[in-house]
Amino acid sequence: MEKNSVFFLSFFLFFSVVGFSQTIDLFGKVQSESDVENVHVINKTAQRFTITNNQGEFQISVSLNDTLVFSSIQHKILSVLIDQEVVDNKTLVVYLEEQINQLDQVVVGKVLTGDIMSDVGNVEGEPMTSKKAGIPSYQGKPKTQSERRLNEATTGGGIVPLNPIINAITGRTKELKRRILLEEKETLMYSIKARLSEDLFSLEPLHKDYVMEYFYFVSEADDFLLRCKNKTDILILDYLLVKLKEYKSNKYPDND
Repeated sequence: MEKNSVFFLSFFLFFSVVGFSQTIDLFGKVQSESDVENVHVINKTAQRFTITNNQGEFQISVSLNDTLVFSSIQHKILSVLIDQEVVDNKTLVVYLEEQINQLDQVVVGKVLTGDIMSDVGNVEGEPMTSKKAGIPSYQGKPKTQSERRLNEATTGGGIVPLNPIINAITGRTKELKRRILLEEKETLMYSIKARLSEDLFSLEPLHKDYVMEYFYFVSEADDFLLRCKNKTDILILDYLLVKLKEYKSNKYPDND
């Protein structure tokens, strides 16, 4: 009986590793009422990148639970989680909403735009919280989905918790930690892009088609968090200028 238990546990762990690490070539198509050529398709989990052709078609390597980000100047950003159905079919069709840029209007008072970076400064008064209402609850920073998954993967009941052991062996714990780091980098990157793009590209112009690719290039740098997290905008802008010249040098080596 004991030998059978060991066999089935080994069998389970083997196929967990295989299923977790399976990588496929995904063939996809972007649909939209706007132009679908040169849409950026970024596998932010595996840090791979491609663009669509003039028919909106693309090909990129993905694994189960990877996150694809679709972005372009004409469209709203879309994130897609690669589930088992997509892995099985090896195809994906997405529809991108058009990005509508409205003309400036004269308004009285503060207006919420739907842009969280803008609306945070426009909300007046203090929000109601469960603490103010006298309801006991967790008052810390809300955990992201990956942080919640990591907590589940590293905790468990019983004399010898199995979750942490199994997840450590299969590599799931390590992968979740990597995802949390990627999410932190991406959140900081989008915040910096919203605040400093205008100043940055007035000093060092870059074609609009390469803006998102450049910012992902910056966020993937080993020193990105060290140089940009909790730093002043002046220090961040200096860093962005250095990385922009490096990005251009890599992209256009013949211009050196």
